[in-house]
Amino acid sequence: MGNDAFDGVRVVELAQWVFVPVAGALLADWGADVIRVERPEGDPYRGLSTQGIGSDSTGINLSVALANRGKRSVALDLRSDEGPRLLDRLLDTADVFLTSLRPAALRRLGLDAEELARRFPRLVYARGHGFGVRGPGADRAGYDSSAFWAQGGMAHVLTPPERDHPISQRGAMGDRNGAMALAFGISSALLRRERTGLGSVVDVSLLATAMWTLSSDVLAALAGGKPRGVSGRGGAVNPVVGAYRTKDGRHIQLVFLESDRYWPEFCRLIGRDDLIGDPRFADLRARGENREACVAELEAEFALRTFDEWKDLLSRIDAPWAPVQAVEELLSDPQVLANGYVGEVELEDGSSYRLPTVPVQFDERPPALRRAPEHGEHTEAVLLELGFTWERIAELKDAGVIP
Repeated sequence: MGNDAFDGVRVVELAQWVFVPVAGALLADWGADVIRVERPEGDPYRGLSTQGIGSDSTGINLSVALANRGKRSVALDLRSDEGPRLLDRLLDTADVFLTSLRPAALRRLGLDAEELARRFPRLVYARGHGFGVRGPGADRAGYDSSAFWAQGGMAHVLTPPERDHPISQRGAMGDRNGAMALAFGISSALLRRERTGLGSVVDVSLLATAMWTLSSDVLAALAGGKPRGVSGRGGAVNPVVGAYRTKDGRHIQLVFLESDRYWPEFCRLIGRDDLIGDPRFADLRARGENREACVAELEAEFALRTFDEWKDLLSRIDAPWAPVQAVEELLSDPQVLANGYVGEVELEDGSSYRLPTVPVQFDERPPALRRAPEHGEHTEAVLLELGFTWERIAELKDAGVIP
């Protein structure tokens, strides 16, 4: 199977920045014809490269490339009289309308869900937003660091209590997680349409994405408790669930959730058979009651070996653990390489650049990555497909409807 799961599906995308465009890129990865409609001045996300965000040493804007790979770009001025009519022509050929515009803006453009469902009953209408489409925040601008990180509870949960200010999130964490959910919703709606013949309205918000990500903490709150704070030492309850510092200042993460199953073999592995018979550490309950003593023993042991020595030693036990790696180490991680989690985009001039692949694979293979379009690159080609003549295209250019 190639990149053809969505072969024949046309997506018209009217969106900016990261969240919703990434959902379009995921569909494009699997064969959808995603036509990205940009305003004549372009998506403001393209401009972040001037702030040193996203571009690599060759000048490729990798952030834009990741969010828009495999698409076609049409530049169109929806503020003109003719622009909305051209968009209508596109929508008449579409299976999916994908947008990040806020409800008020969509209503002004005549693109609200009710109107498009009336005119295009088979259309899947998919929107990504910050705070949901109902309630007092429905028309608020929502970004990753506001709707997902701040209001969604992520910053509060992940900030150590001794800090005066919340930690900041990594770039577009919520955006890309929300995009996966939005692409899943679109896929489900397309399947439903195959069975019923009718389109659906699909909604994903960054706020809901944060709550889903923090489901364990939300469950604790629903039960009347408080989420457990973050800790830098071994597990809060189970000493063999946590990160331990090695001799050379690196860390190993142990995840022995079934600690009674792994404790004896682990102790023998590290040459500490005496800990197996120690009544303070006899079982999960005892180790929990004597947590500080158990953590101290483990910290002393981990301090005796380097990071690489621990990785070699722990590779001999069938138990859940992992090295705490830097992002740059992922690029040479044998598991990353073996599974194709970083792909390469080949350009027409023979050069290339690398991007993370979508986490989903079909038939044990990631999709072949295609480059992102230049701003408005396919405007004329798409208009020709819609039946416009070159003369009419020239008139649209002269009128400023297209650049």
